[in-house]
Amino acid sequence: MVVFGKQTFLYILEKHPYMIKEIYLSKEIDKKLFLKISKLNKKIIKLDNKKAQALAHGGNHQGFLLKIEEFNYIKFNDIKHYSFILVLVGVTDSANIGSIIRSAYSLGVEAIIISGVGSINLSTVARTSTGALFDMPISLKKDTLSIINELKQSGFCIYGADMSGKDVREMKFNHKKALLLGSEGEGLSGKILKNVDTRVSIKMQREFDSLNVAVSAALLCDRMRL
Repeated sequence: MVVFGKQTFLYILEKHPYMIKEIYLSKEIDKKLFLKISKLNKKIIKLDNKKAQALAHGGNHQGFLLKIEEFNYIKFNDIKHYSFILVLVGVTDSANIGSIIRSAYSLGVEAIIISGVGSINLSTVARTSTGALFDMPISLKKDTLSIINELKQSGFCIYGADMSGKDVREMKFNHKKALLLGSEGEGLSGKILKNVDTRVSIKMQREFDSLNVAVSAALLCDRMRL
């Protein structure tokens, strides 16, 4: 797996150096950083920008790329041991997913389930999460209704983000809780909303239809951790 972007590069170098297999650089770096990289005893490969762009599939690599161990999703059953879970339903934009993971990790979410999609672009998610991807337990499970049912059986209260829901600022939340967020275009389907315990929303101060899903996730997670 190849990841890229300076902040992601530095995060992995600092927090997870054991994951690194090869180091790719397409720009000159300061001596202090090069010395730190050299101490890893990993292969350092200098690339021209064209090759770096190819490795990053056109992403903004900033001259810093790493080949690392493959990312391991955790088993769904292991998710049930946590008490604050975020479930992303049909969210396919990798930049949004990465931004959500970054906020969720910062705001106390303990695990994330990605539902309704077959796979995600982990390289982009790693960059936009600035490395938080590698510290957040994440599970893939396609059937959202089975997720809801199994979490309920494990004592979770299920909250669904929807504009018709109660204002998050006026609510108190169970200790074991799972927040479901739908895609930016579709939101959560009626079928899913019928199966959640409570609908929750962010009431607008001014007349406006919605917020970006990543912004909504950060606001809801912040309120729900209290």
